[in-house]
Amino acid sequence: MRRLLFLNGIKAFEAAARTGSFAAAGLELSVSAAAVSRMVHLLEERLGVALFERKANRLVLTQAGRAYQSGLTPIFDALASLTAQVTAPASVRVLTIGVGHTFAMRWLIPRLSEFRSEEPDIEVRFTTGGASVPFGEDWSCGIKLGTGDWPGLVAEPLFAGDLTPVCVPRLASGLKRPSDLKGPSLIRVAHSAEDWPIWLKAAGVTRINARGPEFQFYGQALQAAADGLGIAMGIRPYIDDDLAAGRLVAPFDLSVPKGMRWYLLYRSFQTEQRDFAAFRRWIMRAAAEPAARPVKRTGRPTARN
Repeated sequence: MRRLLFLNGIKAFEAAARTGSFAAAGLELSVSAAAVSRMVHLLEERLGVALFERKANRLVLTQAGRAYQSGLTPIFDALASLTAQVTAPASVRVLTIGVGHTFAMRWLIPRLSEFRSEEPDIEVRFTTGGASVPFGEDWSCGIKLGTGDWPGLVAEPLFAGDLTPVCVPRLASGLKRPSDLKGPSLIRVAHSAEDWPIWLKAAGVTRINARGPEFQFYGQALQAAADGLGIAMGIRPYIDDDLAAGRLVAPFDLSVPKGMRWYLLYRSFQTEQRDFAAFRRWIMRAAAEPAARPVKRTGRPTARN
């Protein structure tokens, strides 16, 4: 038989550990902070170990508490997901994807009809994601750019975040070598100030500093480039469709790794859910398709013919 000690106490502890306070846990569980404190104290007595160090105005997990919480939270997440799946009407199949606006607009949405044709009964919902947005409890999965380190989540690589300058053909005709680039024409992205220095260093150019218009998001910078405002630093897969359609061109044969990749993120129990499993199969297959225009990753950058 399973030895389950004091489920109410376990629930109270997990909520307090995750939210960082008895008060926040009480709001979540619809009980008072004092009630949460009592239940956690009873749980500690029954386990025979301290789970929290109680300090002024804050809770600090002990080593045992950290180990317990790291195992409990995925279990409660899986239980909540299973409950929602069992109680939902049989006809309702929902997949919630946390994704940044630019990734959704520039890569995912243009290809979503392919997934819908394969799985017409799955309702796909987008919710705001991106690098700074924590993984949502109601997400089936998320798509993020990073180094692959998201504790408690499975991270499967989709694309390398490779960098290459892009612009309209009119501007590309005047670029024979990287040293032809001019600082005021280099469009910047505020949260990725390192992109131009990374590429210019790889191209062997040291005396050019990007000083062009600055935008908050890659999508805005790429739109500005498509409107002829200057040269933007393109990142895969945002530039794939524009290059294929000829809206933008890459004037140099040099693609430089950003040092990050795009990942599909999900909780391990999601692999047992058929709707997510179908989406995972589809997006991994779509991501493996070659880019419209392969670019060289080594060698001296040269002008395109």
